[in-house]
Amino acid sequence: MKNFTSYLLITLALMLTACNTVRGVGQDVQKAGTAIENAVKK
Repeated sequence: MKNFTSYLLITLALMLTACNTVRGVGQDVQKAGTAIENAVKK
């Protein structure tokens, strides 16, 4: 039971880290898209 709990906690920690990474990439892509839109409007 201890092993299962350990694996579960490690998996949850990795999933949370991955979510933050994906969120950061999404924000970067959104900022790049906004910059391109502004350049086209000029």
